[in-house]
Amino acid sequence: MTANKENIGKSLGRVVSGIAILTARQEDDKEALLASWFQQTSFEPPMLSVAVKRDRPIQKVIDQTKKFALNLLCDDQKEVLAHFGKGVKPGEDPFTGLVIEEHDSGLPLLQESRAFLVLEVKNKVAAGDHDLYLVEVVDGGLKEKGEPMVHVRRSGFHY
Repeated sequence: MTANKENIGKSLGRVVSGIAILTARQEDDKEALLASWFQQTSFEPPMLSVAVKRDRPIQKVIDQTKKFALNLLCDDQKEVLAHFGKGVKPGEDPFTGLVIEEHDSGLPLLQESRAFLVLEVKNKVAAGDHDLYLVEVVDGGLKEKGEPMVHVRRSGFHY
């Protein structure tokens, strides 16, 4: 059987992803990114893998501080998705119009997130056009129950 790129793309697009907002901070530099490539990778210690497209501004902060937060969204939070889905220009405050809480670690957390995880980077691996962060969960909180926001792509070759 010969591989067909169109069929591969359609099939990859069926892989379901959660939706979250990554947040990081280094002094006055606050960054955020809409993320859909993350998954639990270990029970003990609790760990995740998080993929970030290479050269995103948030990577500089994560690489220097070795920590970031994953703000998990629920399926009724379309306005938060739309806010981060439009992208954030370099130097722009990604949290304009949103209420932020500061975690004990100094990381910004979205008040509207239904749950959060505070993550510490243990390793970073190049993975094609993305970098894969292997992170340990060092704190978390469930603020309100709800169905998680998930995403299915039309193609596995682009967002």
